[in-house]
Amino acid sequence: MTTSLQRPVTNGGRSRTVRHVDSFEIQPPTPPSHNGVPRSAWARSHRRVSRWHRPYTALLVLLDFAAAAFASFTAIRAFDQARAGFYNDPAWFYTLACVLLPLGWVVILWFNGSYDRRYLGLGPDEFKRVLRAGVAVCATVSFLAFATKTDLSRYSVGTALLLALLLILLVRILARFVLHVIRRNAGRAGLAGHRMVLVGTLPECLEVHRQVTRSPAAGLVPVAIHITDGYAAARGVETPVPVYAGRDLLALVREVGGDTIAVCGSASAEPGELRRMAWQLEGSGVDLAVVPQLTDIAGPRVHIRPIEGLPLLHVEEPTLSGPALLAKNLLDRVAAGLGLLILLPVFLAIAISIRISDRGPVFFRQPRVGHEGRTFRVWKFRTMYVDAEERLASLVDQNETDGMLFKMRRDPRVFPVGRFLRASSLDELPQLINVLKGEMSLVGPRPLPADDGDFLGDVRRRLLVKPGITGLWQVSGRSDLSWDEAVRLDLYYVDNWSLAYDLSILWRTVGVVLARKGAY
Repeated sequence: MTTSLQRPVTNGGRSRTVRHVDSFEIQPPTPPSHNGVPRSAWARSHRRVSRWHRPYTALLVLLDFAAAAFASFTAIRAFDQARAGFYNDPAWFYTLACVLLPLGWVVILWFNGSYDRRYLGLGPDEFKRVLRAGVAVCATVSFLAFATKTDLSRYSVGTALLLALLLILLVRILARFVLHVIRRNAGRAGLAGHRMVLVGTLPECLEVHRQVTRSPAAGLVPVAIHITDGYAAARGVETPVPVYAGRDLLALVREVGGDTIAVCGSASAEPGELRRMAWQLEGSGVDLAVVPQLTDIAGPRVHIRPIEGLPLLHVEEPTLSGPALLAKNLLDRVAAGLGLLILLPVFLAIAISIRISDRGPVFFRQPRVGHEGRTFRVWKFRTMYVDAEERLASLVDQNETDGMLFKMRRDPRVFPVGRFLRASSLDELPQLINVLKGEMSLVGPRPLPADDGDFLGDVRRRLLVKPGITGLWQVSGRSDLSWDEAVRLDLYYVDNWSLAYDLSILWRTVGVVLARKGAY
């Protein structure tokens, strides 16, 4: 006999957000699990329960083909000499350039995994595979032209291939944006996403639920929890989704409309249990995912090393030194020097507006903690009245953050021009001086005041890298974030930074600054 903690509670067809595990229902005995499905060489692979990716993939195929065809047609019109060798049969040439070449793009994209549902909609792997496919297309076209001794214009071929690659990347970015909008608006419905059943102890499942629901754009929607540590441990606990125990997993997934089983932490304590679970799911169309007890670790740092049938997760050390760091420092210095020269007229205009608004110094310099605990004075445009420090004591109880920085949305110490400078982040531009001196970086954790004493606990780890003008916390909410969330993002950056990651944060900073998110 098996028991279930409770069935999903509905109200007008919609699930309630909080459930109490305090009642039990008797369920009929579950049939014994099988050891997989019979296979043959001619058997078709089963269809996945999750269906959103099929129309999404079909749309990507059509858009990629159209992008490549448009690029070829544009190159032909721009460089008519590309038809050399095909003047006798222009119809064949246009068929080759606008039909066969785009078809070749789609085929190579497919074989490079650019349509694999595991990489669609999240992370950089989708774009990396598109870039690899672009290199493969270039190599294939070059080889065929050389093997057949075809006289083609290098300018037209290069234009067609490069334009096709850029258009395909643009198509993927726009398609991902639309997919994320659909996922955010779908909420608990799980449209265009994966409906997950979490399996493990209740604390582990709740932690995984908190992590995966932090980003709705990821499309991971937990719909139920199946606990393995006994229903007594969950009695009376508030949970965001229904909790079950002692149920057949495949039957439970079908009952709640799931398509993925996520094994959390130590759920598979019994040897061979996870393997038998995988056997049971064969032919069902349900995905199986294993959630290791690793958080805030970027994908490139994690590798699977199978040893005698045992898959080991190998976690590489963070890249905190070496050629990549030297390149980052060089990029910082060059960009800071050029930025100061280009922005000199902007600096003068801001300086004049500050002096007109409030008599006092143009710049504000404050001690901050930098790389490896060394203190330095950060440069900023002054945005507060000259007596701001004296007035701080009367405003301490109105602090709207829970961290080491004082923040108020309507700080009376900020003069009007200063409020605009803060909202547009123009007050941070003088920190290019700190970057040029090597005290800061363009991207890194935010520099914290030096008058709060020594940093304790995990916060000290953020001192392993230089503080930055912008950072992961700024493109993720800025002042709207809690202190714990800001520290988590800073530590994630320290452990997983790369030059590509820095460039992506700089790009995201532009949108955040224009939208004025969390700036006050």
